[in-house]
Amino acid sequence: MVSFKDLGLVNTREMFAKAIDGGYAIPAFNFNNMEQLQAIIKASAETKSPVILQVSKGARNYANQTLLRYMAEGAVEYAKELGWENPQIVLHLDHGDSYELCKSCVDFGFSSVMIDASSLPFEENIALTKKVVEYAHQFDVTVEAELGVLAGVEDEVQSEVSHYTKPEEVIEFATRTGCDSLAISIGTSHGAYKFKPEQCTRDPKTGKLVPPPLAFDVLDAIMEKLPGFPIVLHGSSSVPQEYVDMINKYGGKLPDAVGIPEEQLRKAAKSAVCKINIDSDSRLAFTAAVRKVFAEKPEEFDPRKYCGPARDEMERLYKHKIIEVLGSDGKA
Repeated sequence: MVSFKDLGLVNTREMFAKAIDGGYAIPAFNFNNMEQLQAIIKASAETKSPVILQVSKGARNYANQTLLRYMAEGAVEYAKELGWENPQIVLHLDHGDSYELCKSCVDFGFSSVMIDASSLPFEENIALTKKVVEYAHQFDVTVEAELGVLAGVEDEVQSEVSHYTKPEEVIEFATRTGCDSLAISIGTSHGAYKFKPEQCTRDPKTGKLVPPPLAFDVLDAIMEKLPGFPIVLHGSSSVPQEYVDMINKYGGKLPDAVGIPEEQLRKAAKSAVCKINIDSDSRLAFTAAVRKVFAEKPEEFDPRKYCGPARDEMERLYKHKIIEVLGSDGKA
């Protein structure tokens, strides 16, 4: 058993309470490798933003659970080296799909876990979530749950259609499960193709797809039912067109990739939404930078020479999200 506190990590309880009161959202950035982790920590340390390091089931298998534990501990020490005296860093399991996986993450030093039983019937979702909560809370680990289903594909999570969260269910769900935060569905989606072209309109000037707006009426109804309760948005990458264009320019193939407009995320961050998940954007930044190096310097084979620029591009992206979209800079 490894306690997250021994690794220098924190859980989400206090940072979410501050975020709701302060009208900003905590960035939850997924990572799969060292370069992503370095970029996240550097951006967070330099902006003094609390941050959630998200690891999916697939990323945990990719990294190895033991190495991941030491990477998290190293991230805290790296943040201190960068001058962040009291790092506010969470290690969070994203989309845990079983009690056994969540328990294993708690045992290996995660400070927060998500149990995603949203595809199950309501009563089964409650039962599984409650079981995870009862185990995690013994060790002061916070638990995120989900009501509603997001469309799209990201790692092991995929669904053809979305189902908005039903506001009339949230009080019973939160009360009976004891979860610490609730991921909801209001129109966000996983992956780089968050909407099909037929769901969008096209800008007559640029020809680019314009996605439909998020269902803020659903969010408002949920906040009315659960005042002050921490709400989470998944699938909230904006899919920056500059990265899509770079990838396509240098040999990639991402036609009609579209994400969530940043102005809608800014609006959400000022509400009870206190955690916003971003994954695809950093994947796009990484891939765009690597493709550019390979296209311009085909003789290059030193990983540092293409992963380094990718790391720098992701750091720039993370700082932009922290300062310009989520408003979490200077909050830690």
